Amino acid sequence: MISAISLTILTNNTVYKNMNKNNLIINKIESIVKAVSGNVLLPYYLKVKAQNKADGSLITQADIDVQNAIKLELSNHFPEYGFFAEELSEAQLNSFFSENHSGYWCLDPIDGTSNFAATLPYFSISLALIINSETVLGLIYDPVRDECFTAIKGEGAWLNGQIIKRSDAPDNLSECMAIVDFKRLPNELAIKLVTEPPYRSQRSFGSVALDWCWLAMGRCHIYLHGKQMLWDYAAGLLIAEESGCLTCTMDRKPVFEESLDAKKVIASTGKSLQKQWLDFISS
Repeated sequence: MISAISLTILTNNTVYKNMNKNNLIINKIESIVKAVSGNVLLPYYLKVKAQNKADGSLITQADIDVQNAIKLELSNHFPEYGFFAEELSEAQLNSFFSENHSGYWCLDPIDGTSNFAATLPYFSISLALIINSETVLGLIYDPVRDECFTAIKGEGAWLNGQIIKRSDAPDNLSECMAIVDFKRLPNELAIKLVTEPPYRSQRSFGSVALDWCWLAMGRCHIYLHGKQMLWDYAAGLLIAEESGCLTCTMDRKPVFEESLDAKKVIASTGKSLQKQWLDFISS
């Protein structure tokens, strides 16, 4: 059994002492997530039925079973850490941050449940380890493409074990591919983006976690989303930032916060693009 205690953090700059041990931990959680994906998640694909939660979002039995399976494996291998996940009860979610945790896993068992339920092949499992109010490790697995994105705070981001290296981004906003989720944006901004689009082209795919990864890869250049919860962005935000992306909320504050507050996020693959994108949105 590999202990997560081997994630030794230098509290002044969150750098890790022993990358070999950290790689063992990444390998372990990757094996857990991939096994649960193959044995629990994918057997539901093409035949799952969805139900509405109280907030109107969808949930399937696959969400519950994936969450329970990963929770069991994490508690067996990393018993010192707590567990925070989208499909916990409302009471468990509301009380979580008032409890004491040396650290905790943050899981979205299926990011993109609506896609999964509709058999659209864009969904993922997202898992992050949060210690001392920082995401120190993130993993997002896309079972359709067998793409596993990982990151360690201060050490970089990888796709299937290879360091993420993307080609140069365009210099101008007008040349960019954007991922924009219009559904949760303020009406005035959404209308402006439709009538005066500042980018070359725009897409909206339906899995926040994969959106962050695709930004990290340079498959898009700018990003805008009006409502992300901690389990939506914890792993993906780290992967994007460790690949060199710039991120902030719509009011230009850091995205990460240990709370149940939703975040409006803005991101891009480069400093110049981020300024242009922020200036357009602010105007």
